[in-house]
Amino acid sequence: MRSLLRLLGSTRQLTPYYVGILLSSVLITATALSVPFIIKAATDRIVEVVGSGGHTGADVRAILWLAVALLAVDLTNTLVSNVGGYWGDLAAARMRRILSSRYYEKLLALPQRYFDTELTGTIINRLSRNIAETTQFLNAFANNFLPTLMTTLAVLVISAWYSWPLALLLITIFPLYLWLTALTSTRWQKLEGEKNTQYDIAGGRFAEVIGQIKVVKSFGREESELRAFDERYARTIRTTHHQSRYWHGMDALRRGALNVVFFGVYAIIFVQTVRHVFSVGEMVLLIQLVNLARQPVTMMSYLIDSAQRAIAGSKDYWTVMEEVPEQVALEAPRSGGAADGSPMAAPSGSAPVPPDVPAVEFVDARFGYVEDPDVLQDVDLTIRQGERVALVGESGGGKTTLISLLLGLYRLREGELRVLGQDTQRMSLAELRSRFGVVFQDASLFSGTVRENIAYGHPEATDAEVEAVARRANAHAFIQRFEDGYETVVGERGLKLSGGQKQRIAIARALLKDAPILVLDEATSALDTRSERAVQAGLAELMEGRTSIIIAHRLSTISTVDRIITLKDGRIDEVGTPAELSRTGGLYAQLLELQESGEAAHRKRLRELDISG
Repeated sequence: MRSLLRLLGSTRQLTPYYVGILLSSVLITATALSVPFIIKAATDRIVEVVGSGGHTGADVRAILWLAVALLAVDLTNTLVSNVGGYWGDLAAARMRRILSSRYYEKLLALPQRYFDTELTGTIINRLSRNIAETTQFLNAFANNFLPTLMTTLAVLVISAWYSWPLALLLITIFPLYLWLTALTSTRWQKLEGEKNTQYDIAGGRFAEVIGQIKVVKSFGREESELRAFDERYARTIRTTHHQSRYWHGMDALRRGALNVVFFGVYAIIFVQTVRHVFSVGEMVLLIQLVNLARQPVTMMSYLIDSAQRAIAGSKDYWTVMEEVPEQVALEAPRSGGAADGSPMAAPSGSAPVPPDVPAVEFVDARFGYVEDPDVLQDVDLTIRQGERVALVGESGGGKTTLISLLLGLYRLREGELRVLGQDTQRMSLAELRSRFGVVFQDASLFSGTVRENIAYGHPEATDAEVEAVARRANAHAFIQRFEDGYETVVGERGLKLSGGQKQRIAIARALLKDAPILVLDEATSALDTRSERAVQAGLAELMEGRTSIIIAHRLSTISTVDRIITLKDGRIDEVGTPAELSRTGGLYAQLLELQESGEAAHRKRLRELDISG
């Protein structure tokens, strides 16, 4: 329950809605309680008239006015309950927006390591399940149960006025019901957690399969994927079997106990009426009041069931919200670094950097993923401004890891990393990443238009600027062939485009950002030879006077760089120009020889080395 109260406390901007809902609940309670009193007055008047054996015009008018009063109260109740329901619906919708946006904002702020260990579908499933269940419960509570609960409290007070034994019996209902419910709560929540785990795993796999449906179909895995998916839901059915049987068995016990209590309530009312302690009108009044008190009890099973789901969902929500944000995680003290708590130096902003300041510096750098052994060790590397550097190495050698460190996706275990003279530990992530333009091996487009994808890093770019970079990336020609040109919708992850087309749009996107440091991570791997040559011409123009860090599968694409850095087992092995390293007999020379060889054995060895990873 504490997690639900935290949600209410975190949405204080909805206070006007909460006040409106509370006021409407008070009015609903007042009108609901007025009905039994009006019916009591009408009953007593009718019994009196019938007992007298005749009636007058005054009697008829009095009864009619009571009927009018009943109509007015009912109409008021109808109007107020719908206004309150409207406020409740709006509050729930706004709360869902607030919680969903905060959840999304939190996810965007989490470090890369969080996404390395969570399935995408699981993250999405939590959003749709946890927040939806929580807001639905709060909506139901505001629209239905709160007015009924207030009515019940008023009923207890009125009943005590007429008969304290009656009020005492009514008071015992709620603690009795809650006590019996508490006996089931711990086991129910444990079983619900097991079901949610299966739903999250199934949802995560579902998103994976749909996202890679071509692979699934190509390997004929549709049936096995469906079987595994169905088995997850079959497990929830088995869990639900035990959960529901236990819950409804306890519910039968709870409701049976309440039936006994209400038997005592009705017995008191009937006996006291026979003894002339209550009039017939008072008997009718008390029966209606008891029925008003009975309504929330009969609703309580649904309410508690919904509350249990909402509590479980809100706990999952707060688990994510309490994760350490990326900037904080990356600024955390590490071994070998300063930990004196001194404030970060202010970023330099757009101040010009002297040309003799290195673009990138790694100093005694060590890095490993979470608790894993070091992936990079004792890395000392300096890249000058305007220099073109290629990273070469076997798969797993650490090339992509270096790029991830440059982009601030992870932080070093030891040592320092400086970008344009600034320690990355003392830079904001926004400033750090603004200094890099990146083209990844996977083009990673979004499901918008061609123009939106090219302008992703520079949304205010003009059409002329977008077209200019598209021309330089050799993309303008094929874009113009589309019926809608730059307004063509590319589909999810750019599925409507070929691999080469996606890559050229990604290159245009990096060109438009115009950052001082360019990172090309297998940027031309998806292009055919002709397209690659055209794009290389544009990249050569872009790299002129700009720092460029290149990871390339085809060694021919890095033959014109200033320096090549080879990595082996997480350490820098060789550094030199292409001409120098081609004669050393080291890793680059071996790869160059193997790639140029046409012999099958050499090609096999080259695949084993696999420099693309």
